[in-house]
Amino acid sequence: MKFLFDLFPVIVFFAAFKLFDIYVATAVAIAATFLQIGWLKWKKRKVDTMMWVSFAIIVVFGGATLALHDETFIKWKPTVLYWLFGTVLAGSELIFGRNLIRAMLKEQVQVPETAWARLNWSWVGFFALMGGANLYVAFNFSTDTWVNFKLFGGMGLMLVFVVLQALFLVRYVEDKKESR
Repeated sequence: MKFLFDLFPVIVFFAAFKLFDIYVATAVAIAATFLQIGWLKWKKRKVDTMMWVSFAIIVVFGGATLALHDETFIKWKPTVLYWLFGTVLAGSELIFGRNLIRAMLKEQVQVPETAWARLNWSWVGFFALMGGANLYVAFNFSTDTWVNFKLFGGMGLMLVFVVLQALFLVRYVEDKKESR
């Protein structure tokens, strides 16, 4: 359910684009993200930092798209978000010696330090590649193709990557069970 909740702005962006155009879709995505945060606040739940960052980026890039009537800005939004996440993961590790992937997952799975490092850097690489892929599709194909890629390509690649991460982690879960 959280997965669908997180995808809500992307799904309504996609639907609004198919029904109207990129500018209506952009306004709808901004409103959807605002509604997500409002819903969480109304339910007295914590709004994740990533959601606040995503909201700020959609407001800035979506707002520029609407104000300047130029779809270039909204096409940059996913890349900026991906590269920001990758930079935060890398910077946290390199500057502060803090592995954020470990910080998020250490309660769910116990793995050696080298595995945490591999996971962290694989996410950094994934976000870098996703940002590049977004720019490639955005500026070499039609806006319609980019919107399809944004939902289906991005979600599909994320799903494949998460499955690969799970396959990487499963050996440690099995090792832990065998050592009991």
